Amino acid sequence: MRIAVLGVGLIGGSIGLAAREHVEGAEVVGFGRDAERLQGALDRGAIQCTAGSVEDAVEGAELCFVCAPVGALPELVRAALDASGPDTLVTDVGSTKEELVRRTPDPRFVGGHPIAGAETAGVEHARADLFQDALWYLTPHAQSGGLLYERLHRFVVELGARPVAVDAATHDRLVAVFSHLPHVLANVLASQAAARLSEHGEALRQVGPSFRDMTRVAGANTAMWSDIYRSNRAAIVDEIRGFRRALDEVERRLEAGEVEDWNDRARDDRRTLLEAGAAEGPVHELRLTVPNRPGIVAQVALELGRAGVNILDMALAPASDMRTGAMSVWIAGDAQAQRAHELISALGFPVGAE
Repeated sequence: MRIAVLGVGLIGGSIGLAAREHVEGAEVVGFGRDAERLQGALDRGAIQCTAGSVEDAVEGAELCFVCAPVGALPELVRAALDASGPDTLVTDVGSTKEELVRRTPDPRFVGGHPIAGAETAGVEHARADLFQDALWYLTPHAQSGGLLYERLHRFVVELGARPVAVDAATHDRLVAVFSHLPHVLANVLASQAAARLSEHGEALRQVGPSFRDMTRVAGANTAMWSDIYRSNRAAIVDEIRGFRRALDEVERRLEAGEVEDWNDRARDDRRTLLEAGAAEGPVHELRLTVPNRPGIVAQVALELGRAGVNILDMALAPASDMRTGAMSVWIAGDAQAQRAHELISALGFPVGAE
């Protein structure tokens, strides 16, 4: 499998290292505008060769990962698609999706976002295990090619990640609260504490672990995060408004001394979040027959993703007449498998289980 990586920083370099470790026969070619960074990727073994252009990078590639800042993604994704043949799947790793997917209605494109970043940046920090057990959002659209989507899904699984299909708008609302709002709050808290430091001097120099944990991501890479804030500003503003309302309620409780129930509920909510990714039991194979038309795979994947049903793996087999096809999905857990069976049946597709 030939894999093109456009941008060999932390994520792009880790994709290359993970592919070479976990994907048999993987050949990774890198492209970027920084010759020193490309050489560093070569030296680390993240890529096996470099390309002088996007066209050279994607030639013969089965998968192309566009690993660039959010603001640069539309242009670079378009360049990759223009240079690619009909059998190349182009994806990205950006943390906002709605605008990019809307601007890229190409069947060879599926948006992607691995939840596996770090405070560090650069290929020198890339790791082959960066994606182990990490959530990897996939945002197919109505025209995404089924066989190409299957290839990307399988590749993400081979890297050790857990692919979850969501529509682009849902993705952006989710990351607004799970990723972007924490960065906003870390910035605010760091600046508020710094203002107190100027007032009280040495009394605040020895900060506690809670403050360090809460502000770990404050002031993260400005070039990257400025793009993110602008790209997802509507969803982030909605979450800020919701947070402001929640703080108003906390203020009322503090003034009234009613804090026990509020604190207990937060503990329970956190436990629920931590347990959400726990193992869910035996694996079930669901086999369904679907018409062979664009968007079918995306329709099934998104329907299950919206219901919180995780697809561990999938396989496609078009019929000889190319009018229909067999699709298999593997689901962990009795309850999730039953829910998947109900959802697929509701879509009107015959489904059997093993």
